[in-house]
Amino acid sequence: MREEKQTTPSPNKNSWQKKPWFWPSIYAGIAAVLIGLIFSYNAIINDDEEKEVASTNNETTSQETVIETNARQETLKYPFSEDHLDQVQVLQDFYDVTADETTRENALLVFNQTFSTSSGVSLSVNGEPFEVLAAMSGEVTEVKLDAFTGNKIVITHPNGMETQYSSVTDILVKEGDTVEQGQPLATTTENEWNPTAGNHLHFQVLQDGEHVNPRNFLAF
Repeated sequence: MREEKQTTPSPNKNSWQKKPWFWPSIYAGIAAVLIGLIFSYNAIINDDEEKEVASTNNETTSQETVIETNARQETLKYPFSEDHLDQVQVLQDFYDVTADETTRENALLVFNQTFSTSSGVSLSVNGEPFEVLAAMSGEVTEVKLDAFTGNKIVITHPNGMETQYSSVTDILVKEGDTVEQGQPLATTTENEWNPTAGNHLHFQVLQDGEHVNPRNFLAF
């Protein structure tokens, strides 16, 4: 009689699935993968947003730097159209103690037999009204209305300078306005404080809070 071979039964393929820890492990693994994907996605999105914000900030800073640099590169220009340059007359000079006697005398203002010194230059164009222009870009920090001494506009500039325009009317700007170099500000007129000058502009320049001679910057 033929002996039958004993066969070893093959292990059940589903035996691992019957273990109590099998499916929880599978679910935990899937959850870990999903959580990892979510964190990776958020990290990519946040990184892109940070790059976009940084790029925007850099562009803004660059624009501000360009504006500031351009303002610093400006040089003082005439407070009137250069078309009038040949007709402009300096009625009163800036009072400079180091100037010659004639210039100092021309820088004296007389009112009610009282002498005062000029802290700017009084300019006339054939005794006729003319348009007053901003000598440099900046911010209008004061508009003073005074018919006696003459209405005045004060502009502060990024380089620390300040320009003042007195004896003006028909003012086109107000305090807080930002103006560009060459922008119309007003029209010249007469005033009671300096009646002998007639229709004129009294133009003053300050540097670091001190009055300086406009002729140091402009050839009148």
